[in-house]
Amino acid sequence: MTGGILPDREIQALYTAGAISSAKALDADQIQPASLDLRLGQTAYRARASFLPGPGSSVAEKLARFSLHEIDLTPGAVLETGCVYLVPLMERLALPAGVTAAANPKSSTGRLDIFTRVITDGAQEFDKVPAGYTGPLYLEISPRTFPIVVRPGSRLSQIRFRAGGTLLGESELAALHEAETLVATAGANISNGGIALSIDLIGDAQGLVGYRGKRHTGVVDVDKRAGYAVADFWEPIRRTGAGELVLDPDEFYILVSSEAVHVPPAYAAEMTPFDPLVGEFRVHYAGFFDPGFGHSPAGGTGSRAVLEVRSHEVPFILEHGQIVGRLVYERMAALPERLYGVDLSSNYQAQGLKLSKHFA
Repeated sequence: MTGGILPDREIQALYTAGAISSAKALDADQIQPASLDLRLGQTAYRARASFLPGPGSSVAEKLARFSLHEIDLTPGAVLETGCVYLVPLMERLALPAGVTAAANPKSSTGRLDIFTRVITDGAQEFDKVPAGYTGPLYLEISPRTFPIVVRPGSRLSQIRFRAGGTLLGESELAALHEAETLVATAGANISNGGIALSIDLIGDAQGLVGYRGKRHTGVVDVDKRAGYAVADFWEPIRRTGAGELVLDPDEFYILVSSEAVHVPPAYAAEMTPFDPLVGEFRVHYAGFFDPGFGHSPAGGTGSRAVLEVRSHEVPFILEHGQIVGRLVYERMAALPERLYGVDLSSNYQAQGLKLSKHFA
């Protein structure tokens, strides 16, 4: 197996070999170019608090101590804001010795401000699965802004599989940017292992620069597309003369990068979730960018990064063009059979400022 992030056909091979298993056959569109969508099982456990099991302990053992009650997801169930839930996933792993895995919320999950993390038995870290792990997967779910409806098979998270070294160093990243234009800007800032993205606070012709999530809304069914009116859930944010935006603590914002982003087919990218060097706020809960995102032959010309932003503790002023995060790039072990975009009718190819697929 060549070193790198495993593409779709090698993920399928892991499933065929039993390294990935499930009580229910995989959905036809569950395998993405560089990741596998994970599906909720039938039961959610309302927990007192988030936790990690730690070495030698299983999640089930911890749930016996920390679970408050069980919720049957079969008819569809509401998960409330401010609560912590643990849901056993349909998928299990029996990873080979040379393969690790890492999870991240799906794009639509992040845009709904649903905080999710994958947990394994014995875990000392969230969203990380060590080589050789054999056992179940659980998803911690905490809706932050909107209450949500989920059911068995709902997909809130995704997982990538890695073999060997995958990360590009800064000199390799600079060479790739020179050849492929990873971010459409003059004088790209390549440092701290990634390439910088800045915030757009100029907006479109009507001056729209973003959205702020409303409080005390109705529920969002995570499996329902284009089913909700934007005005019922979001407050539009318009351009100011100064090109500034004050982030209020505990408020959730959807903003967009100034730069178009490009992920060539032989690579995958990830947004670093929080960089204390650029301010006390978190950007982009859902950090995976698949091969082909923003790639012109895949219909992605001009794709920008939509940013889920939440300030920590104190109000923070963003200014137009300010660096808000970095993209790190990783090699694929092989080219995927299908690219993000037209091959998969992907929701967010060629996007500008865009809410999740749930809003009309």
